[in-house]
Amino acid sequence: MTTTYIITDNVPAQQKTLGRVIIFIATILLVALFLIQILHKTNTITLGFENWRPTLYGYLLWSIALCWGILLIKGDRGQRALFVLPAFLFTIAMVIFPLIFSVYISLHDWNLSAFEGQKFNGLDNFRALLVDEYYWNSMLNMLYYLIAILFEYAIAFGLALLLNAQIVARKFFRVVFLMPLMLSPVAVSWMLGKSLMEYRFGPAATLARQLGWENPAFFSTPEIARLSIMILDAWTFIPFMMIMLLAGLQALPKEVNEAAKIDGANNWQHFWKITFPLMLPVSVTATVIRIIFKLKLADIVINVTSGGPGGATDTVTSFIFREYRDRSNVGYGTMMAVVYLIMIVILMTAFLNFLNRWMQKVT
Repeated sequence: MTTTYIITDNVPAQQKTLGRVIIFIATILLVALFLIQILHKTNTITLGFENWRPTLYGYLLWSIALCWGILLIKGDRGQRALFVLPAFLFTIAMVIFPLIFSVYISLHDWNLSAFEGQKFNGLDNFRALLVDEYYWNSMLNMLYYLIAILFEYAIAFGLALLLNAQIVARKFFRVVFLMPLMLSPVAVSWMLGKSLMEYRFGPAATLARQLGWENPAFFSTPEIARLSIMILDAWTFIPFMMIMLLAGLQALPKEVNEAAKIDGANNWQHFWKITFPLMLPVSVTATVIRIIFKLKLADIVINVTSGGPGGATDTVTSFIFREYRDRSNVGYGTMMAVVYLIMIVILMTAFLNFLNRWMQKVT
């Protein structure tokens, strides 16, 4: 016997109409307020406000009107929507609107050290970016830093395998290897970059002299400086990949490992034919998250080298930071950030699609 449940809608038609009218009027007022403020800021019209605060208040009122309207339209079912709607509206306020505002700023010539204030200049910032050698140099450096993730992954996988084996003081070493992850990149840059690797009195420099390196300056030449930044960043975040891979190794079915031993597989065959394929989902997840962290690399570079020597260690994020801090060029710096964000979204989407197709083939 099949029981059919019929959900009845007892909301009066007049109440639904009132809800739609409230949402429509509130939306029209918010859009009008937003457009008026944009036209005022671009000096198209004189009507407007000195800042964007009234637009924020308008958005808050629109949010309240939207929630009220949904309750009137859907009745009791609208109450369930209110559990999700505030989070959605908060995301718009904290993510979508700042992105739109960033695009707006990027279309202006706005230097905080100038007396003229912000002035609309269209795509001039974008044209300047296309011929900015330092920006594209930092983009090339990011490619080097991303390639270094392959070596970080190999080291992290090796450490995970080691800590998953039956070794003496295994729990102690797990805690020790996780300690770099507990430090902030700023602390790492001062403890290691500024102290341990200091070329005159640093312990690393002293040891390098004893080993035959006459002038152990870790941040003087482009290649060595870039490699040193890679080592500092890797020392900080390899434990993150290691702990994810270790968790994946501990979740592997023991029956498969026992069957491989019975079949006579040696250690290399066991790793390459069984462990590594089974660990692919965890490996891909750890690598993608590490790429996201790497794309934001800035703290260590800013504190240790400030992008030098000659921009050899610059990342896009650190270069944008200096554009804001040293040159006070808000409009151009925001344009660089917007272009960088668009490139990240496109490349990461393509990369994830490629990984998805590749995973379907190999698993």
